[in-house]
Amino acid sequence: MAYSEAQKKATLKYRKENYSRISLDLKKDKKEKYKAQAERRGMTLNAYIVSLLEADAKKDTD
Repeated sequence: MAYSEAQKKATLKYRKENYSRISLDLKKDKKEKYKAQAERRGMTLNAYIVSLLEADAKKDTD
């Protein structure tokens, strides 16, 4: 089944209401290195960064 325009619109609306974006400035070689690290863990770069932030935040509460 194809992804309809209505589904696309609903997804964009949901993301706008429930997510925030941040931007990182990285040298190209560093981005590729970090992306490879994430892939070795079976994660996207975004998921990997979030997991690192959450682990660090957990240390603060323990």
